Amino acid sequence: MRNAIDVGNGLIITTDNSGGIGEKPGDLVAVPDRLTAFFAARVALLEQWAAHAEPISILLHNFSGSTSWEKYVEGIHDLFTEAGLQTPPISGSSETNMTLLQSAMAVTIIGRTIEQPIGEEVQWFTYGTPLVGNEVLDRADEVASLRVLKEAMEIGLIQQLWPVGSRGILEEVRTMTSNETAKVESGLDITKTAGPSTVVLLAIPTTKREEAKTFFGTLLRELNIYI
Repeated sequence: MRNAIDVGNGLIITTDNSGGIGEKPGDLVAVPDRLTAFFAARVALLEQWAAHAEPISILLHNFSGSTSWEKYVEGIHDLFTEAGLQTPPISGSSETNMTLLQSAMAVTIIGRTIEQPIGEEVQWFTYGTPLVGNEVLDRADEVASLRVLKEAMEIGLIQQLWPVGSRGILEEVRTMTSNETAKVESGLDITKTAGPSTVVLLAIPTTKREEAKTFFGTLLRELNIYI
Protein backbone atom coordinates (compact mmCIF):
# COMPACT_ATOMS: atom_id res chain seq x y z
CA MET A 1 0.00 0.00 0.00
CA ARG A 2 1.30 3.48 -0.85
CA ASN A 3 0.46 6.64 1.18
CA ALA A 4 -2.64 5.09 2.72
CA ILE A 5 -3.48 4.18 6.31
CA ASP A 6 -5.40 1.01 7.09
CA VAL A 7 -7.28 1.79 10.31
CA GLY A 8 -8.96 -1.60 10.49
CA ASN A 9 -12.48 -2.85 9.83
CA GLY A 10 -11.83 -2.45 6.10
CA LEU A 11 -11.36 1.33 6.34
CA ILE A 12 -8.61 3.15 4.43
CA ILE A 13 -7.58 6.80 4.88
CA THR A 14 -5.74 8.82 2.22
CA THR A 15 -4.99 12.53 1.99
CA ASP A 16 -3.34 15.23 -0.10
CA ASN A 17 -2.71 18.90 0.56
CA SER A 18 -1.96 22.07 -1.34
CA GLY A 19 -0.20 25.28 -0.29
CA GLY A 20 0.52 28.49 -2.16
CA ILE A 21 -1.75 27.44 -5.02
CA GLY A 22 -5.00 29.30 -5.56
CA GLU A 23 -6.57 32.74 -5.81
CA LYS A 24 -4.73 34.76 -3.15
CA PRO A 25 -2.29 37.51 -4.28
CA GLY A 26 0.57 35.80 -2.44
CA ASP A 27 0.11 32.41 -4.08
CA LEU A 28 3.02 31.04 -6.09
CA VAL A 29 0.71 29.43 -8.64
CA ALA A 30 -2.41 31.35 -9.64
CA VAL A 31 -5.31 29.00 -10.43
CA PRO A 32 -8.98 28.87 -9.40
CA ASP A 33 -9.63 27.36 -5.97
CA ARG A 34 -11.98 24.94 -7.68
CA LEU A 35 -9.09 23.52 -9.68
CA THR A 36 -6.83 23.32 -6.64
CA ALA A 37 -9.36 21.12 -4.87
CA PHE A 38 -9.87 19.01 -7.99
CA PHE A 39 -6.23 17.97 -8.11
CA ALA A 40 -5.86 17.46 -4.35
CA ALA A 41 -8.89 15.17 -4.41
CA ARG A 42 -7.47 13.42 -7.48
CA VAL A 43 -4.36 12.32 -5.62
CA ALA A 44 -6.33 11.12 -2.59
CA LEU A 45 -8.72 9.15 -4.83
CA LEU A 46 -5.88 7.46 -6.71
CA GLU A 47 -4.35 6.48 -3.35
CA GLN A 48 -7.68 4.85 -2.45
CA TRP A 49 -7.65 2.85 -5.66
CA ALA A 50 -4.04 1.84 -5.05
CA ALA A 51 -5.20 0.39 -1.72
CA HIS A 52 -8.12 -1.41 -3.44
CA ALA A 53 -10.66 0.83 -1.70
CA GLU A 54 -13.63 2.97 -2.73
CA PRO A 55 -14.43 6.34 -1.07
CA ILE A 56 -17.29 6.58 1.40
CA SER A 57 -16.62 9.98 3.03
CA ILE A 58 -14.53 13.13 2.48
CA LEU A 59 -13.03 15.63 4.91
CA LEU A 60 -12.12 19.08 3.55
CA HIS A 61 -9.58 21.19 5.47
CA ASN A 62 -9.78 24.82 4.33
CA PHE A 63 -7.23 27.42 5.47
CA SER A 64 -7.95 29.90 2.67
CA GLY A 65 -10.99 31.60 4.18
CA SER A 66 -14.73 31.03 4.16
CA THR A 67 -15.18 32.23 0.57
CA SER A 68 -13.05 29.33 -0.70
CA TRP A 69 -15.14 26.56 0.87
CA GLU A 70 -17.79 26.26 -1.82
CA LYS A 71 -15.19 26.50 -4.57
CA TYR A 72 -13.26 23.64 -3.02
CA VAL A 73 -16.43 21.57 -2.69
CA GLU A 74 -17.24 22.23 -6.36
CA GLY A 75 -13.75 21.07 -7.34
CA ILE A 76 -14.20 17.81 -5.45
CA HIS A 77 -17.56 17.28 -7.17
CA ASP A 78 -15.85 17.92 -10.53
CA LEU A 79 -13.29 15.23 -9.75
CA PHE A 80 -15.83 12.55 -8.89
CA THR A 81 -17.94 13.47 -11.90
CA GLU A 82 -14.92 13.01 -14.15
CA ALA A 83 -14.26 9.63 -12.56
CA GLY A 84 -17.87 8.58 -13.14
CA LEU A 85 -18.56 8.28 -9.41
CA GLN A 86 -21.10 9.75 -7.04
CA THR A 87 -19.47 12.24 -4.67
CA PRO A 88 -19.42 10.91 -1.08
CA PRO A 89 -20.61 13.14 1.78
CA ILE A 90 -18.24 16.07 2.39
CA SER A 91 -17.56 17.54 5.83
CA GLY A 92 -14.72 19.51 7.38
CA SER A 93 -13.88 22.99 8.59
CA SER A 94 -12.58 26.40 7.54
CA GLU A 95 -10.05 28.63 9.30
CA THR A 96 -11.89 31.94 9.69
CA ASN A 97 -10.10 33.47 12.69
CA MET A 98 -6.81 34.07 10.89
CA THR A 99 -6.35 35.40 7.37
CA LEU A 100 -3.41 33.76 5.63
CA LEU A 101 -1.38 35.39 2.87
CA GLN A 102 -1.38 32.22 0.76
CA SER A 103 -3.98 29.56 0.00
CA ALA A 104 -3.82 26.27 1.89
CA MET A 105 -6.13 23.27 1.89
CA ALA A 106 -6.24 19.51 2.19
CA VAL A 107 -8.57 16.71 1.16
CA THR A 108 -8.83 13.51 3.20
CA ILE A 109 -10.79 10.55 1.88
CA ILE A 110 -12.09 7.68 3.98
CA GLY A 111 -12.70 4.55 1.95
CA ARG A 112 -13.73 0.96 2.36
CA THR A 113 -11.73 -1.92 0.93
CA ILE A 114 -13.18 -3.93 -1.93
CA GLU A 115 -12.36 -7.38 -3.25
CA GLN A 116 -8.88 -7.50 -4.72
CA PRO A 117 -8.22 -8.95 -8.21
CA ILE A 118 -7.04 -12.54 -8.39
CA GLY A 119 -3.26 -12.62 -8.65
CA GLU A 120 -1.94 -13.18 -12.17
CA GLU A 121 1.37 -12.78 -13.97
CA VAL A 122 1.64 -9.10 -14.85
CA GLN A 123 3.60 -6.64 -16.93
CA TRP A 124 4.17 -3.09 -15.72
CA PHE A 125 3.23 0.00 -17.70
CA THR A 126 2.99 3.74 -17.19
CA TYR A 127 -0.21 5.55 -18.12
CA GLY A 128 0.03 9.31 -18.58
CA THR A 129 2.97 11.73 -18.60
CA PRO A 130 4.85 13.33 -15.69
CA LEU A 131 3.64 16.96 -15.61
CA VAL A 132 3.86 19.75 -13.07
CA GLY A 133 2.68 23.34 -12.67
CA ASN A 134 1.24 24.95 -15.78
CA GLU A 135 2.07 21.82 -17.79
CA VAL A 136 -0.87 20.10 -16.12
CA LEU A 137 -3.24 22.57 -17.78
CA ASP A 138 -1.35 23.15 -21.02
CA ARG A 139 -0.98 19.40 -21.72
CA ALA A 140 -4.20 18.13 -20.18
CA ASP A 141 -4.56 15.47 -22.88
CA GLU A 142 -1.46 13.72 -21.46
CA VAL A 143 -2.86 13.40 -17.93
CA ALA A 144 -3.99 9.90 -16.89
CA SER A 145 -7.80 9.87 -17.10
CA LEU A 146 -9.63 8.81 -13.96
CA ARG A 147 -12.67 7.68 -15.91
CA VAL A 148 -10.50 5.47 -18.13
CA LEU A 149 -8.76 4.00 -15.08
CA LYS A 150 -12.08 3.31 -13.37
CA GLU A 151 -13.45 1.54 -16.45
CA ALA A 152 -10.24 -0.48 -16.80
CA MET A 153 -10.49 -1.66 -13.19
CA GLU A 154 -14.12 -2.65 -13.67
CA ILE A 155 -13.31 -4.87 -16.66
CA GLY A 156 -10.27 -6.45 -15.02
CA LEU A 157 -7.50 -4.83 -17.05
CA ILE A 158 -5.63 -3.60 -13.96
CA GLN A 159 -4.12 -5.90 -11.34
CA GLN A 160 -2.48 -3.08 -9.37
CA LEU A 161 -2.39 0.72 -9.63
CA TRP A 162 0.32 2.93 -8.15
CA PRO A 163 0.17 6.76 -8.46
CA VAL A 164 3.38 8.68 -9.17
CA GLY A 165 3.95 11.77 -7.05
CA SER A 166 6.55 14.48 -6.73
CA ARG A 167 9.46 12.05 -6.45
CA GLY A 168 9.03 10.70 -9.97
CA ILE A 169 8.70 7.26 -11.51
CA LEU A 170 12.02 5.80 -10.37
CA GLU A 171 11.55 6.62 -6.69
CA GLU A 172 7.98 5.36 -6.75
CA VAL A 173 9.15 2.05 -8.19
CA ARG A 174 11.76 1.78 -5.44
CA THR A 175 9.12 2.47 -2.80
CA MET A 176 6.67 0.05 -4.37
CA THR A 177 9.24 -2.76 -4.57
CA SER A 178 10.92 -1.91 -1.23
CA ASN A 179 14.21 -1.92 -3.13
CA GLU A 180 16.32 1.24 -3.00
CA THR A 181 18.53 0.08 -5.86
CA ALA A 182 15.80 -0.97 -8.30
CA LYS A 183 16.24 0.31 -11.84
CA VAL A 184 13.72 1.04 -14.56
CA GLU A 185 13.63 1.54 -18.31
CA SER A 186 11.02 3.89 -19.71
CA GLY A 187 10.52 6.29 -22.58
CA LEU A 188 9.54 8.92 -19.99
CA ASP A 189 11.67 11.08 -17.71
CA ILE A 190 11.87 8.77 -14.69
CA THR A 191 13.08 11.47 -12.27
CA LYS A 192 10.62 14.24 -13.11
CA THR A 193 7.84 15.07 -10.66
CA ALA A 194 4.38 13.97 -11.74
CA GLY A 195 2.65 16.78 -9.85
CA PRO A 196 -0.90 15.67 -8.96
CA SER A 197 -0.22 12.09 -10.12
CA THR A 198 -0.55 12.87 -13.82
CA VAL A 199 1.04 9.49 -14.49
CA VAL A 200 0.35 6.18 -12.75
CA LEU A 201 2.04 2.79 -12.74
CA LEU A 202 -0.16 -0.09 -13.83
CA ALA A 203 0.32 -3.83 -13.40
CA ILE A 204 -1.60 -5.41 -16.27
CA PRO A 205 -2.14 -9.18 -16.61
CA THR A 206 0.08 -10.46 -19.41
CA THR A 207 -2.91 -12.24 -20.94
CA LYS A 208 -4.62 -8.85 -21.38
CA ARG A 209 -1.60 -6.85 -22.53
CA GLU A 210 -2.76 -6.29 -26.11
CA GLU A 211 -6.30 -5.49 -25.00
CA ALA A 212 -4.89 -2.91 -22.58
CA LYS A 213 -2.79 -1.25 -25.29
CA THR A 214 -5.91 -0.78 -27.39
CA PHE A 215 -7.97 0.39 -24.43
CA PHE A 216 -5.51 2.97 -23.06
CA GLY A 217 -4.01 4.14 -26.36
CA THR A 218 -0.72 5.99 -26.83
CA LEU A 219 -0.45 7.14 -23.20
CA LEU A 220 0.22 3.52 -22.14
CA ARG A 221 3.96 2.82 -22.24
CA GLU A 222 5.91 -0.27 -21.22
CA LEU A 223 7.91 -0.01 -18.00
CA ASN A 224 10.75 -2.45 -17.40
CA ILE A 225 11.63 -2.92 -13.73
CA TYR A 226 14.88 -4.53 -12.63
CA ILE A 227 15.18 -5.60 -8.98
